[in-house]
Order: sequence, then structure tokens, then C-alpha cells
Amino acid sequence: MKELLRDLCLLDGVPGYEDEVANYIAEKAKPYADELIRDELGNVIVFKKGEKRRPAPALLCAHMDEVGFLVCDFTADGMLMIDSAGGIDPRVLIGRRMKVGPNKIRGIISLKAIHLTTPEERKAAPPLERLYIDIGALSKEEAQGLVQVGDPVTFESDFIEFGDQCVKAKAIDDRLGCAVLLTLLSEPLPYDTWFVFSTNEEVNGFGARVAANRIRPAYCVTVEGTTAADMPDVPKHLRSTAQRAGAAVSIMDKGTIYDIALRDKMTAAATREGIRWQYRASLNGATDASKLHLAGEGCRAFGIANPTRYIHCACNVAYLPDCEEVLKLARLFIKETGEN
Repeated sequence: MKELLRDLCLLDGVPGYEDEVANYIAEKAKPYADELIRDELGNVIVFKKGEKRRPAPALLCAHMDEVGFLVCDFTADGMLMIDSAGGIDPRVLIGRRMKVGPNKIRGIISLKAIHLTTPEERKAAPPLERLYIDIGALSKEEAQGLVQVGDPVTFESDFIEFGDQCVKAKAIDDRLGCAVLLTLLSEPLPYDTWFVFSTNEEVNGFGARVAANRIRPAYCVTVEGTTAADMPDVPKHLRSTAQRAGAAVSIMDKGTIYDIALRDKMTAAATREGIRWQYRASLNGATDASKLHLAGEGCRAFGIANPTRYIHCACNVAYLPDCEEVLKLARLFIKETGEN
């Protein structure tokens, strides 16, 4: 699965511009799909038959998009003004290498030098509207010849292995989920299953909503990246998840109250099977489950997440054994939801 994760993280897919990722996923999924759909919102929806039929559909969902930016204006001297597509902390941006537009024009997120700032400016992180991208253009006209308003902007970031089985890359949230779903698609399945690779999760989750309305599942699971808060300056009781503790199981977030009976069934089965798991002990954020569980007459939702450090920036960090536990738990979801 590591090679899949590497390939996926090196692709670019700001919300609304997921085609590069979707094309790769569709090509990888095609040999294993009994049905493959590219819908009007750009979702890749795959159905694969299992050894047994289900009385009602179940789906696994991972989102293809990543946080990034859109070009919104130009300065007179050729700098790009940007707005965010997804939640990004401006403190992590200064000096970052970026790629702009379909031609992947290289640029740097810039700010005036410290020598030119006032004492007051140095006390606070600059807001996004004070940052700009330098693409080497010397005028507005030159910049407009290279990119245009509305072009997507993504981090330029390598996939690097380091430390004890750690990897660093952009977009581990949620290309790890996509890698998990592609891995499961390549395996024999005990039951018929739907796989949704969704668009727009980082801004509104409407891709998942449309996919769920098509399938009307009885069970769904999101396979996500979530904040690993095992950091020196975070008190232990506020650490929502920790790396090296296995897959994270969601209880509740700002979009979903996950089905209690399904959660208990899954965690009991995971413990029985020796899968390492932990609770995601935070109510912050939301996932595609917020849209999936409202499809049709309602859907029983389960949430699996990979504890990821430095989420929503250019250098997400994941611990590969945790990723394997996420895969095992997603595989178990297919089995357990078919037996009830």
C-alpha cells in the first residue's frame, strides 16, 4: 500500500480540480470493478461483487481532494493573490513552494522581509490576505500570461520516508483513505460493496452527498486522515489521537454522531481480531459522513481515521503501521456489515 500512497500523494487535487487524482484511481480500479461510474460532480464510484449478496448496500468512502488555494487576483508587479480552498493555517505557509494552474507553474508563498516589518507585525501571524505567490513575473500582464484567476494552487512537496516507519508528504489526508480503498478493491470480497472516491470534501462534502443519494446505503464508513495531537505542547487530555496507537475510531464530530451500535460492534470485532485501535477523542472537524448518513431514509455511519501529524499543510506525517491498522479495520467493516 505504501507505493499506492506515494503515487497518490504526488498527484494534485484541490477541491473542484480532482481530475488528476480521479483519472489515476479510475485506471487502478477498472480491472477489479463490476461497475465504475464517473458522476457529474467528479466522484469515482465503484461497485464490486463479493462472494455473497447483501440485503442492503454498504459503502466505503475516501475523498480525493486536498486543501489548497485558488488564484483570486494579481498585483501590479506580478504577484498572485490567493484564497484558501479548505482549512489552512497561514502560519505554515511562508516560504512554501507551490504549483499553480494546469501547467504547474512554480512559485513561492512570500511575505515582506523581517527587516521591513514593524514590531507589531512581528507579534502575530500574517493573515492570508497579506501573503502572495511569487512566480517570477515582473508585471501583472506577465503573470496573466502564465496563470489565470481561478487556477488551483497546491503545495509542492516530496514523498519522503524517515525515522522509524514514518512518511512525510502533502495530502495524506485523504490519499491514505484512497490507497486503502484501492487495496481492498484488489482483494476478493466476502460481500458486494460500493467504494466512493469523493470530491469537494474539504469545502462542503457535496460529492459524497450526491454519491450517497445514488447508492442509498444502509451502512457507510469514511476512511480519513485526522489530527494526531501527540505533540509536546498539547496536554494529554486534549490529544484527540496519537500516532503508534493504531486506527482511530470516531465517536462524534461537528457533522455526525456515529452509530453507537455499529461502533460497538466494530470495536469489539477489532479487539477480537487483534487490530490496534483508539478512540478519536475530539468533536472538532467533520467528514463526508456528515452527508453520507443523511442519504435516503438514513444510514448507519462508522468512522475510521489515520492519526496524521501536521494535517492540512505541506508536510503531513503518517506512521505506516497505523496505516496498516486502518486497512485492517476497513476490511473488517466489509465483513461485519455483511453478517448483520
